[in-house]
Amino acid sequence: MSRSVQLERVGMTFGTTRAVADVSFTVEDGEFFSILGPSGCGKTTLLRIVAGFLTPTEGRVLIGGRDMAGLAPNKRPTAMIFQSLALFPLMTVRENIAFGLEARGVGKAERRRKAEDLLDLIALSGFGDRKPGELSGGQRQRVAIARALAVEPDVLLLDEPLSALDLKLRQHMRAELRALQKRTGVTFIYITHDQSEALAMSDRVAVMSAGVVEQVGAPRELYSDPATSFVAGFVGETNRIAGKVSDLADGLATLDTAIGPLRGRAGPGLARGQAARLYVRPEALSPGGGGENTLAALVERVDFEGAFALAHGRLADGEEMIASIPATRLATAPVIGAEAAFGFETAHAVVLADG
Repeated sequence: MSRSVQLERVGMTFGTTRAVADVSFTVEDGEFFSILGPSGCGKTTLLRIVAGFLTPTEGRVLIGGRDMAGLAPNKRPTAMIFQSLALFPLMTVRENIAFGLEARGVGKAERRRKAEDLLDLIALSGFGDRKPGELSGGQRQRVAIARALAVEPDVLLLDEPLSALDLKLRQHMRAELRALQKRTGVTFIYITHDQSEALAMSDRVAVMSAGVVEQVGAPRELYSDPATSFVAGFVGETNRIAGKVSDLADGLATLDTAIGPLRGRAGPGLARGQAARLYVRPEALSPGGGGENTLAALVERVDFEGAFALAHGRLADGEEMIASIPATRLATAPVIGAEAAFGFETAHAVVLADG
């Protein structure tokens, strides 16, 4: 049976609040799919609709091609991991993992065998008799995943499960989650507000804003080819320069700005005379000029980050500019307090309509 998840024009209204509006996308069988967006954008509401905890106001959810309408959460081929993990503190790790199996009437010997297999899978063999309070945050996270996998779901739903962990442990758990998903072949739908988390782990990402899916694509596509101004500004660091579109030709747009004309790839739906912004990533800016476009900025500070430095400057129109300089080129970093030129290629910038 397919483990795909299909949302068809799903909407959700709470009273007068439109939490989710006309959402349609398909999560492929065995895919690691993330829903990324700021707090309050509707991503958790969407996950709860898939899980069956909420019934959508309109639209439908299909899992493996089967309409989930009317099916309670415990009747769906899904399992959900909440941000709080919700492990039972008085149960052992083994008992926590086997809890869902016991609820389904699985015998004691089979529950134990399955729990031991899952302990091996999450690299916690020998920890079965411990209590959750005796484990580290990362170990508890793995136990919650094993408990969800014990009931053999087709789809695992994860609601910001790493948000309570410190940075280094989050980074470690990203790699573990990704590897675990590939080993099991279970379809993962992962909720996060952390863009680096979504970009690092996912096959594809849906970016949400105010209840609407702005764009669905592979991480590199979202970063390099954002379809909307929200995606361009939310996914990764970027420089924004406002202006009006003066020319469109051969897939490129010329933007008249307060600091002169600039060119970039034309985003969808642009028209001459339209208010728009040019977006260019810090790493696309080359100190000393060069390239088809040049920005002049008063350098205010240079922050050393180890492998690179971030030069923060102020453009003539008062807007901030950030350029990333590799450590190998720090000897030629711009001087603080002086004006410096930063160049970029037209192909490395995109012009998108204001929205």
